[in-house]
Amino acid sequence: MNPLRAPWSLRELVTGPVDGALRRSRERIAETEPRLRAWVEFAEAPEPVVSGPLGGVPLGVKDIIDVAGLPTRCGSPLRAGAPPARADAAIVTAWRRAGAVPVGKTVTTEFAFFSPGPTDNPSAPGHTPGGSSSGSAAAVASGQVPLALGSQTAGSVIRPAAFCGVAALVLSHGRFPVDGVTGLSPSLDSHGFYTAGVADLALAFSALTGEPDAAAAPPVPPRLLLWTGTAGPAMREALTAARDRLVAAGAVVEAFPEERLIAEVTAAHPVVMAYEAARERAAELARAPELSAPLANLLRTGARTPEAEYRRAQEVVRSAAGTVAKLLRSCDAILGPAAPGPAPAGLAATGDPVLSRPWQALGAPQLAVPGLSTADGLPLGLQLIGRAREETALLATGCWVERTLAG
Repeated sequence: MNPLRAPWSLRELVTGPVDGALRRSRERIAETEPRLRAWVEFAEAPEPVVSGPLGGVPLGVKDIIDVAGLPTRCGSPLRAGAPPARADAAIVTAWRRAGAVPVGKTVTTEFAFFSPGPTDNPSAPGHTPGGSSSGSAAAVASGQVPLALGSQTAGSVIRPAAFCGVAALVLSHGRFPVDGVTGLSPSLDSHGFYTAGVADLALAFSALTGEPDAAAAPPVPPRLLLWTGTAGPAMREALTAARDRLVAAGAVVEAFPEERLIAEVTAAHPVVMAYEAARERAAELARAPELSAPLANLLRTGARTPEAEYRRAQEVVRSAAGTVAKLLRSCDAILGPAAPGPAPAGLAATGDPVLSRPWQALGAPQLAVPGLSTADGLPLGLQLIGRAREETALLATGCWVERTLAG
């Protein structure tokens, strides 16, 4: 048995007495953190909160997101002396209103790009937990907290969920304001969060927004479009097996017809990201020699990118958006791999975000569904892509997929 992996069910927590949840979180952190290294800062022990539908649920917050009273260091030596934030980010305020209690700041790669932090993967020790929301994914997979916040500009939420074997939801671009978040690319940055499973995501999203709990919706076999992208052999095999199980349970699964179009959007995404990052993080670009090599290279590349090339990349995305939106009106979701394969061995790199890039460029909500694994037990994650601003419908489909694969 792996002592680091012990996801904590949010649904079980909030449907029973929540007394002691913060104490349990602190005890689990004390037990596992010396090995896991998922946190950079802790809040002073807060008083239990019972208001809101989450009623005192412990919350981890990625360290590019402001929490009042805690510094936001962004995983960078440039922010080592950052003072405590004076106010919560807007998204933290929203989660507090729902009843969640921030217990601390989780590890991020430098300014949410590729340079890894120290966090290990609780579901595959010695393998990367992914990035950039590595600390949040690991904190949930290890049971340190039942809920944690991330952000995604390329694959920063979906990939860590897949590697750590937990569920995650990336919200539609612009679904919540990003005030108080240190971003990279205004047209790409989106909020996301982690729980142990999809049903828990549905509960948390309902608490955050007031929309119905998608896990309570009548189970209806969905219509899905199967996208394979550039998945590796193990992921393709698992995806085929998952498709067969879903079809046997009543789902309609057809081939995604626009693989070439998505490849074009995938190529456009890093152009947009680099160009905007060089301008969003201009102060950091001026200190590029002090940055990690991946981030310095991103900012320098963006600074050299002609505006005309950036506009062409934006046009590729805009043109594809209409086609994809039309396809999504004909189905419940697009089903595909969340990462090319399992988490690579070692902690020196965070893996490839290529399978999230196109959907992030399109601003679509994305859902990581856990439950698959390689022959030697490494987690493999599926990904569902839904219609913009229809996260509840996407979660309902995800709950059906999760239950079907678990059965």
